[in-house]
Amino acid sequence: MKYVEPSPYADPEQAARRIIEIASTIEPVQDGRIHIEKLNWPFLSQDKAKPAEYGAGIKFAIDRGWLWMHESGTYVKITPEGAALFA
Repeated sequence: MKYVEPSPYADPEQAARRIIEIASTIEPVQDGRIHIEKLNWPFLSQDKAKPAEYGAGIKFAIDRGWLWMHESGTYVKITPEGAALFA
């Protein structure tokens, strides 16, 4: 019988840390902006995470003050607290 392996991103904090790790490798555009698709594509496609895990991770990172998201939802900025995680 084949069992399903638990996802490493089921914990929102682990998902948030991975999202911040991805964000730290992206060259920001104008005014430190990171387009949201540059975060969600690697997290969902390469890391094989679920959309719910991505949503929980983004929310956790914003709630912790690691990321700031524009009200339109099109881009984020890494805050100094978020940058300190990978400094």
